[in-house]
Amino acid sequence: MLLKKFMPSAQSLLIFEVAARHLNFTAAAKELGSTQSAVSQQIRGLEQQLELQLFKRIYRGVVLTDTGEQLYEAVESGFGQMTSCLERLQKTRSRQCINVATDFAFAAFWLLPRLPRFRELHPEVEVRIVTSQDQLDFTAQDTDISIVFAKGKPSNYRSHLLSIGTVFPVCSPSLLAQYGPIESHKKLATLPLLKLGDDGGHGWLNWRGFFNQRRSQVIPSEPVLTFNNYTLLVQAAIAGQGVGIGWGALVGDLVDSGMLTALSAFSLTSDWDYYLVEANAQDMLPAKRHFVDWLLTE
Repeated sequence: MLLKKFMPSAQSLLIFEVAARHLNFTAAAKELGSTQSAVSQQIRGLEQQLELQLFKRIYRGVVLTDTGEQLYEAVESGFGQMTSCLERLQKTRSRQCINVATDFAFAAFWLLPRLPRFRELHPEVEVRIVTSQDQLDFTAQDTDISIVFAKGKPSNYRSHLLSIGTVFPVCSPSLLAQYGPIESHKKLATLPLLKLGDDGGHGWLNWRGFFNQRRSQVIPSEPVLTFNNYTLLVQAAIAGQGVGIGWGALVGDLVDSGMLTALSAFSLTSDWDYYLVEANAQDMLPAKRHFVDWLLTE
């Protein structure tokens, strides 16, 4: 009852917040779509109701009194909390949507083939996929989840390992039939090789690096084709145009289906893996939680 007796109206507190923020009744009136005299009258009425002086009138403006400063801090904080709460409630009420950022290859070869299973489980959730071959910005405001190719677990964020960086040469069955069997580094080095260029992304092995990690002294031949996009490289391998370096997490389904053949005798493990990164881990919207749980299960 005491609170109801002394609590000003929400409208008068809003007008006070705008006036205190601008320290100018004319500027406040412009923001509120009102007049300077109306704002001045509202502030005077608020001061009379509270029996407190909130502003000192000075030449060409106003300044807050110590009392006004204290009230402004409380009102600003209260309106800010209400605004944040309403935004969260509106986002939850509306159709649930999450933005997933990743690179072209992971989106094309891993995520998209599996996404129908998630949509069957959660038809109410809209998944927006944002792809980039550059380093992803984990903190981007419009990104809910990032799936990144990184050397070691990204620090300062909640992250989960999605795949082990198993690497092996891949080619089409027809190319293997033409050149096989391939049982030595020397033979592998003479095949038509497909290369991902330096602008194709960070952390991807080239053929020289591949042979070095295999502890082989063999020098690979010059690639017959170079790409700036791993997806195109894989398509060229499927078409029988050469041998590419395959990352198990990406080409595993293509190998299982028979579209590609894995030269698994030449496998190695890379320091680079795919990680699920949650920049805003405290944001526990149902859509995001559903997608994270599903992704880790897959």
